[in-house]
Amino acid sequence: MRPSISHAGAGAGGAVVPTAPAAASTRYWEIDFARGLMLVLMTVTHLPTRLTDPLGQPFGFVSAAEGFVLLSAFVSGMVYSRIGYTKGVDSMRSGFWRRALKVYFAQGALLLFLFTVITIIGVSKAEPAVLGLIRFYLAHPGEGLAWSLLLVYQPALLDILPMYILFMLLSPWVLAHAMVHGWRWAMVLSAGCWLAAQFGFTPWIYARTAETAGVSVPFTETGAFDTFAWQLLWFFGLWLGASRNAPAVKPLRFRRWMLVASAALALYFFYWRHYGLTGQAPFGDNEALNMLWDKWRLGPLRLLNLAVLGILAIRFGPELLRLVPRQRWLEDMGSASLPVFSAHLVAVLMTLAVFGGSQTARPWWGDGLLLAVVFGGLYATAYAVKHWELRIVRKTEPARPA
Repeated sequence: MRPSISHAGAGAGGAVVPTAPAAASTRYWEIDFARGLMLVLMTVTHLPTRLTDPLGQPFGFVSAAEGFVLLSAFVSGMVYSRIGYTKGVDSMRSGFWRRALKVYFAQGALLLFLFTVITIIGVSKAEPAVLGLIRFYLAHPGEGLAWSLLLVYQPALLDILPMYILFMLLSPWVLAHAMVHGWRWAMVLSAGCWLAAQFGFTPWIYARTAETAGVSVPFTETGAFDTFAWQLLWFFGLWLGASRNAPAVKPLRFRRWMLVASAALALYFFYWRHYGLTGQAPFGDNEALNMLWDKWRLGPLRLLNLAVLGILAIRFGPELLRLVPRQRWLEDMGSASLPVFSAHLVAVLMTLAVFGGSQTARPWWGDGLLLAVVFGGLYATAYAVKHWELRIVRKTEPARPA
């Protein structure tokens, strides 16, 4: 059964947004497609090939990470708020915690792989790309292992799942409060935390906390993503998803002037990104101005770029998708996002350990072969997960009478 879709009048700038389906197990193929696309872009960005720079931030000064976090939060808000409305807050909280535990196990497996296989290969070859990833672990192996399992020490590339875990642990409390009292004050607090992060609040509070708790991990080894900044993106997505299950929900509407302004800004940012003279850094070597677009702190102009792309995607995305053939391989990858995300990190780490971090170490055909092997492995992972889940469903279905 397909989910119901709410349509607003196109003349009024109405957005097409899915509303809650009758069956909790229904999937939105459009969202799976978008998450699959984000996974492809992240993989191309993280693998050291000649495509890394051209396809990094392909739509402007916004990366796949922002889209992936926003989509994941949207799905979480939609799914778990439905559970909260139908089965109660306790069931919703348990669902969040089970998901957080599953993500934690994935993070633990990736850390084990990094600290064993990748470390052995990287140290034996003295590979700078690997030694840079694990420098704290090599200097303090015992502390590195302990603090990484506590999600404090976060080696590069393995710093997004800990952020997910934290957000999922916080989400049931925020969602339960918002379902009763509304989202206004929750989003005001979230925006306040984001604003504080723009002025260096996160390293300041970490330094005070680490000193009090005796944490030996430097702030530079706690992951590149500023949690106080990125929580705004997560909780905005959570609110957007949960709003699709609210009583008497109405479709999102965008006025014509908003659509025109969004299209103009999106085209301008796209041109600036690909045809300017500074590449992925909007203002070249000017660090102060580049902070307005900073990825790790979610700078204000980066949020503006993401917002205009989001408005256009919500309004026109479903219509565009209906004009092209369904890309089921992307949908399969998006529906198995956690295993595929983990598999992409395994592939990236192995590539860095074996070939190093140079984007020009191989000829074009070598890059093509590497990408083909990696994406073949990612799709094989998605395919295996899909059929494993179908097998479980068949086993749990009640037998039909003869």
